[in-house]
Amino acid sequence: MKILVTGSSGLIGSEVTTFFSQRNHEIVGVDNNQRAVFFGPQGDTTWNLRRLQDTLPLFRHIELDIRNREGVLSLIENLKPDAIIHAAAQPSHDKAASIPFDDFDINAVGTLNFLEAARRYCPESPFIYMSSNKVYGDAPNNLKLVERELRWDYEDEAYFDGISEKFTIDQSKHSLFGASKVAADIMVQEYGRYFNMPTCCLRGGCLTGPNHSGVELHGFLSYLIKCNLENKEYKIFGYGGKQVRDNIHSLDVAKFIECFCNNPRIGEVYNLGGGKDNSISILEAFMLIESITGKSQIYEYNDVNRIGDHICYYSNLDKMKNHFPNWSITKNLKNIFEEIVNSWQQRIESGSTY
Repeated sequence: MKILVTGSSGLIGSEVTTFFSQRNHEIVGVDNNQRAVFFGPQGDTTWNLRRLQDTLPLFRHIELDIRNREGVLSLIENLKPDAIIHAAAQPSHDKAASIPFDDFDINAVGTLNFLEAARRYCPESPFIYMSSNKVYGDAPNNLKLVERELRWDYEDEAYFDGISEKFTIDQSKHSLFGASKVAADIMVQEYGRYFNMPTCCLRGGCLTGPNHSGVELHGFLSYLIKCNLENKEYKIFGYGGKQVRDNIHSLDVAKFIECFCNNPRIGEVYNLGGGKDNSISILEAFMLIESITGKSQIYEYNDVNRIGDHICYYSNLDKMKNHFPNWSITKNLKNIFEEIVNSWQQRIESGSTY
């Protein structure tokens, strides 16, 4: 297969690139290191691009801004990939408020550019879009919650296993980032249903792994672990540090994408996260990282809640498992933490943390 991966130097893009390349698929990666523009030197993914180029003979890199419509159309016309995995994005809901045009043009219009190119030149190729749980806005905060010693959790038994794909995306505060991801999410569904194309939206929670260039505005777990290792202060924003996220390793994301490519469906949506078993609060994350590194977590608490932030969110994985029974979570939280620790230690020792 010939697979196009956008955002190929980022966390999910690089994991998917490695995963499929090691299975002898030809990979064309599209990335222009926009993360360094968004987040400065700490967000630079050049180190990851070099790693891919040095280790994957079936990988080819193309520097292209996904807002360049003619460039995208020309690329897909010439390449005609057997699958498109669209992971490029402006990923921070905090950052989006200061760059609304860039955020929407990248997340919504950039996605439309690839969808239309796929419709014209390879409509039978699976199109997998990395969406976000921010499409649900802050509606999950309206659920009845119970405050425990170290975390918030759902009080209603109906949500014991997490948020399902049936949850509303309307009448809530999404952040501008969430709104741009909603626009793209709906468009991916519509191209699937209207043009009978094999598309899916993967509404990710906290996607993480050892190749994440975590920064304060995006990549909570990677950034938290980096702060611990470097004895830097981590800033908690609101909710007593008890806000909960489910974390899924980038390898398990790649494995699900492979399942969908092998058995594609039309216009689907999936809540792609670690589920309840891989859910953790910030305070619980402090305890786990301290138990692994032996270093106390330095932190400051800011009582101001981030706009549109989830108090408690973890994904109900039932639909994913029903549609693809051979897929499951293979990396638990301890695995994830240990791999990220090892990765940051190697980067710190080599002086390539940025």
